[in-house]
This record gives sequence, structure tokens and C-alpha cells, in this order.
Amino acid sequence: MNFLRSLPSRTWRALQRALKWLAVSLAIGLLQVLAHLPYGLTARFGAALGALLYLLPSKRKNIIQKNLELCFPHWSIERRKVVAARHFQHAIRSFVERSVQWLAPAEKLEKLIQVESEVDLTDPHLPPTIFLGFHFVGLEAGALFLNYLLQRPCGSVFQPMSNERIDNLAIKARSRFGATMLPRTDSARALLRMLHKRIPVMLGSDMDHGLGNSAFVPFFNVPACTLISLPRLAKAAHAQVAPFICEVLPRYQGYKLRIFAPWSDYPSDDPIADTRRMNAFIEEHIAPIPEQYYWIHRRFKTRPPGEAGLY
Repeated sequence: MNFLRSLPSRTWRALQRALKWLAVSLAIGLLQVLAHLPYGLTARFGAALGALLYLLPSKRKNIIQKNLELCFPHWSIERRKVVAARHFQHAIRSFVERSVQWLAPAEKLEKLIQVESEVDLTDPHLPPTIFLGFHFVGLEAGALFLNYLLQRPCGSVFQPMSNERIDNLAIKARSRFGATMLPRTDSARALLRMLHKRIPVMLGSDMDHGLGNSAFVPFFNVPACTLISLPRLAKAAHAQVAPFICEVLPRYQGYKLRIFAPWSDYPSDDPIADTRRMNAFIEEHIAPIPEQYYWIHRRFKTRPPGEAGLY
């Protein structure tokens, strides 16, 4: 290590780039291999990897535990520890299962994903529709397969990844069933144009993206910085909002994608009330599977003025 630190800065940076390129190449190669294995083996590998990594010190473990402490203060410490460990395992497993979701043929996904839909996804007269996804660990599988079931072009909002090669792989995979991928920071006008053309769109609004177009809305009674652009977009496009959730099934059986009926009387004239309605819906569906919501994200990183940080 001392030898490496003695290298000229230019050489050291080149070595770092080479090592990063190699690590990404190995990760992509592993995804390609896992995509061709039986799903049960891939899922078990992801679960085992998650259990192993949970034994190591990690800031993400602390984030999960803090989120659970904030949202479920009435739980025992032991229960929060159990759910935290299970969620970390699910989170790592979800990254491993990108191999299947991104690279396996549609026929394999058809066998893995059960569908319950209160929306006729093949209706040629489907009105302008926003399919609203939430950050459960099965979201990636659910969004991809929803796009497949629609059998038509759609728009999908995504958060670009820091590594360009992984980002390009993700965009290619997510668009393979006809989705136009739109980066979150520059999507509002494109989404509106699509909806005016009756092209369905998929997006999520339950992460903390900072103060822009956001308000502090309770989430499990904790003020959470939450995007309020969804009801505004729905109103501007005269679009219905149909939420969907993708659950990871027990015993490595795959997933269940549930597409709910469009919300009635939505949007209202109060975007804050509409956003609280969304958060309440998420809370309701977290209750049966709390280990599957994305607690690994710093949901409460942005605080109201005067409040100290929580992480």
C-alpha cells in the first residue's frame, strides 16, 4: 500500500480508473452469468450475499435502523433489528436480481411475475394515465413488466447512475419493451407531452429529492420532504393516477405485481393533501411487508428549517 501511495499522482489516478473499469466489467459479467441461471439460484445467491454483507460495518445499516426507529417507535428494539436485517438482505438481493430483470428474456419474466390488475392494460382507449410506482424492493421488476404488459410505448422516469457503463446497461434494459427513459431532472415537459398524446407514463414520487418542487408531508408521522409535482402533472395533463406495487414472494417464487384502480377524486385543489394521500397509501401497503420498503434510502435527509440532521 505504501508503494502505491508513492506513485506519481497521474499514475495513481490511471490505476484507480483501471481498477474501477475492471470492477465494473466483473460486475456486468456476473449479471450476465446470473441471468442464465435458474431464478431460484440467483435469488438465493443474492439473499446469502446480503446476509453476509450485513455482518460487516456499514453506514447503510445505520440508515435502515434509523428509519425504522423514526417510523416505528412503538416496535421493540428486537423487532426493528430483525426487520433491518431482512431489509438489508432484500436490498442486496434486489441488485443481484437485476441480472434477471435486465438481461433475461420476457418469457422468463412471464413465469416469475404474477399480475393482479384493476386496469385494463391492453385497452386501446386507455385515457392519459400515470402509473405511480413506489420504492419497494421489487419496483424494478414491476416497472419493467408493467411496460411489457402495456404492449405500447410509454415514458419512464429514472435517476441516472453514477457509473456511465452501468447507467447505459440499465437504460438499454429498461427500454427494451418500448419505454422512453427520461432522466428525473429534465422530465416534466416530456411527460406532459406524452400524456397529451395518451402515452402512459411511469414514475415514482416517494424519495427525498431535496426542496425543489417538494413540501414536508408526514410519512409515518415524520415530516418527509416529498415531491408535490405528481398532482400538478396529473391536473395539467387531465390524467388518472394508477398506483402499482411489486412484492417479492416468499420461498423464491418470484414476484406479484399489483396495479390498483386509479385514485378517485384525484387530484384535488390541494397538492399537499394529495401528497399526504399518497404517503398514507404507501404506509398502508408497507404494513404487511415492512422489510420490503426501501429503508436503505435516507428518506428524511432533508429537514425542515431549524431541525438537525437525522443521519
